[in-house]
Amino acid sequence: MRRGGWLLPATPDVLGLLRRQIAVTIEGIDAFAAWAGGDAAAMGTIEDAERRGDGAKRELLTALRAAFVTPLEPEDVFALSRGIDWILNHARDVVSESNAMATPPDAVIARIAALLADAVRAIDVAVAHIEMDADKATESADTAIKAEREIERTYYHGMADLLEVEDRNQRIARRELYRRCIGIGETVVDVAERIVYAVVKQG
Repeated sequence: MRRGGWLLPATPDVLGLLRRQIAVTIEGIDAFAAWAGGDAAAMGTIEDAERRGDGAKRELLTALRAAFVTPLEPEDVFALSRGIDWILNHARDVVSESNAMATPPDAVIARIAALLADAVRAIDVAVAHIEMDADKATESADTAIKAEREIERTYYHGMADLLEVEDRNQRIARRELYRRCIGIGETVVDVAERIVYAVVKQG
């Protein structure tokens, strides 16, 4: 594009690329929820989504370096992309650790995984509205944060129930998996709060 004799660089669709990364993450988290619900074959989908998520993140960061102007500050885009990447990475780690400890997912992990899927969808809605509708973006980010609070309640109930588990190894293994799952919820909150922060800076 030429303006006043100057050739300006193309402006990549940074938010579109971010949403593409989120779309892959949604696929992965849906597969994580399916795995947590007993579908062992979903593990392959999680691993595939994690690899494609890495590719989507690299594409976004490449575009961010080339962008002349961006709808959000580059620092915010980077932080959002990194957090979204971590959500999927940590979900894959839960599956890997579950297999390593020969401890399949239970109802607690299944409930947390379902809530995570809802939260990531809320993050996608927030990002979709971050430019044009600050109230909707903030509301959707808050929805993701509320999902994490339900994740916390599920976690604490699950930890309390572990006191009744007599097998020490099983108790330790499940406690570690629960902790990894709530760590994903904390990453969701980081992403959602970054969205709110980005909206505030735009105001």
